[in-house]
Amino acid sequence: MSRLDWLVLGGALLAVVCWGLYKGRGVTSGEAYIGGGRDHRWWLIGLSIIATQMSAITFLSTPGLAYVDGMRFVQFYFGLPLAAIVLSMTALPLYHRLKVSTAYEILEARFDLKTRLLAAGLFLIQRSLSVGITIFAPALVLSVLLGWSIHANILLVGVLVMTYTVVGGTRAVAWAHSSQMVIIAFGMILAGVMTIHRLPAHVSLGDALHVAGGLGRLNAVDLRFDLNNRYNLWSGLIGGFFLMLSYFGTDQSQVQRYLAGSSLTQGRLGLLLNGMVKVPLQFLILLLGVLVFAFYQFHAPPLFFNPGPVKQVLAGPEAPAYRALEADYARAREAQRQRAEAFVAARHAGDAGTIAGAKRQLQQAQAESDAVRQKGLALIEKANPGTHPSDVNYIFLAYVLSSLPAGLVGLVLAAVFSGSMSSMSGEISALGATTVVDLWRRLIGGSRGAREVWVGRIATFAWGCFGMAFAEYAARLGSLIEAVNILGSLFYGTILGIFITAFYVKRARGGTAFYAALAAEAGVLLCFTFTRISFLWYNLIGCAAVVALAYGFSLFDRSARSARRLDPV
Repeated sequence: MSRLDWLVLGGALLAVVCWGLYKGRGVTSGEAYIGGGRDHRWWLIGLSIIATQMSAITFLSTPGLAYVDGMRFVQFYFGLPLAAIVLSMTALPLYHRLKVSTAYEILEARFDLKTRLLAAGLFLIQRSLSVGITIFAPALVLSVLLGWSIHANILLVGVLVMTYTVVGGTRAVAWAHSSQMVIIAFGMILAGVMTIHRLPAHVSLGDALHVAGGLGRLNAVDLRFDLNNRYNLWSGLIGGFFLMLSYFGTDQSQVQRYLAGSSLTQGRLGLLLNGMVKVPLQFLILLLGVLVFAFYQFHAPPLFFNPGPVKQVLAGPEAPAYRALEADYARAREAQRQRAEAFVAARHAGDAGTIAGAKRQLQQAQAESDAVRQKGLALIEKANPGTHPSDVNYIFLAYVLSSLPAGLVGLVLAAVFSGSMSSMSGEISALGATTVVDLWRRLIGGSRGAREVWVGRIATFAWGCFGMAFAEYAARLGSLIEAVNILGSLFYGTILGIFITAFYVKRARGGTAFYAALAAEAGVLLCFTFTRISFLWYNLIGCAAVVALAYGFSLFDRSARSARRLDPV
């Protein structure tokens, strides 16, 4: 990195931290620390909701996922717009009418304390583990850039984020999100524009997309219904719908964003803004990965994008074999480049038969390159026993460092770090709020006021430390964008089922809902362990199991009587 890159990166991160500290100053009450003053406008709410999701994982792993697997991951978000509409009509009015600070407060009013604590506990478990993955991604960036220990990097990133989050609470987080989204937007847009600019002069954007499409990277929609297929239209619309209902309707990291709105209308508009923007935004990030893939059809990529395992192979007895594979891969990629050029020339000539033949030859060249790469992965795994030979999380970073000009490298890295900071700050802020409201206030009977602010700060700090500790394990999880969503899906269905039971199953009582949730969560974990069912379906399975079991248990509960229904409107 050049000095200009370091200045851009350092200046952007310093600006975010200072802006967050400035906006979060003067917090003196627990309600202000947790609720942010409840005066946020819709645009700030919408930006904050989007930013909480836009972690560094989004910018490191998602383009890499598109590079190796195409754009089918975008189907994961197809259920979001419908979920946003449903929640704006149901959950949001209820939360505002009851003036809750966390989503889990209403469960005690409807059921009992243990059911409230179970839902809050499931949230604390899955969200705190997700924080670790969120921290690991930018720590990985620093590790590759500077050669520092990954442990020191995790500590550095965590401390940077906690500086303003612990001090200013929800208000500091929301306003920091607004500046982070500006950095993210500029960084990723300029990266895409520069990638197109760096294609060969005779290769247009349309040519590049046709090359990528011919090699299976424009597979945005898969109409086949297959429970074992991780991403298709049906898993996105159905499984994704239930995941998004739970995430935006019961996850405190999201609920806290629109509870800070000045009115119900402002909260609704903020949530709907996210519903409209997220799918096209994710599409564009995946498209950036596809453009990088197209770029490397005309430029030579490395055999493996993660330099760490490669160094270990080259330092051991497998070094000559790996060097030979690198030479074989370079020859295979040169042949692939020539066939990509031939495919572009065939497109320009306009003959359908020639185009089809050139496409088949390009696909054959890709298969030959992939075969050599697989041999390289086997050597890497042999030299690093117990490690997962995946470089998905390194592809975009390696491209940025090797191909983009000075200044833009720093800006893109600032976008990556801003994404991580926005997501981590929103998550640990929500963890701290849930700890204060659902544990400190309810179980200990802690007093409100200035003392509660300090309890919130301590809780937020503690959860940040826990996340940093778990980040040490995240390197073993493969694709980070998939890992964080799999982790959420293990819990979101059960949590959503508890809330739907509370809203609509009149006869269910606290005991029936509690034990139904425990049984459903056990069932989801069994599905994860012993079946190949796609993780998106866990959200539907968990939710349906809680509702069905709660209703079934209530039929055999002689003491059951009609419970008060929580009407959302």
